[in-house]
Amino acid sequence: MSDVLIGKITHYFDKIGVAVVEITDNALKVGDKIKIKGHNQEFEQEVVSMQVEHKNIKQAAKGDIVGLKINQPAKEGDEIFKVEE
Repeated sequence: MSDVLIGKITHYFDKIGVAVVEITDNALKVGDKIKIKGHNQEFEQEVVSMQVEHKNIKQAAKGDIVGLKINQPAKEGDEIFKVEE
């Protein structure tokens, strides 16, 4: 099992639990299991919803900036990895 870097969080909206993610390395799909690491914390979750400019999308590619609903607070600069099983 290995973790593959997807991108990093550029902003986090704590009231709505949404992270703005810059996809820098690999594609990300709804249903993927991800790990968010940084600032002395780490957690895993499934991608349940992603948006680009307030429209739901199923997949994000390298270079995209997406809004991602996350289960726990995160910070700017935290990295997102896809968990490969």
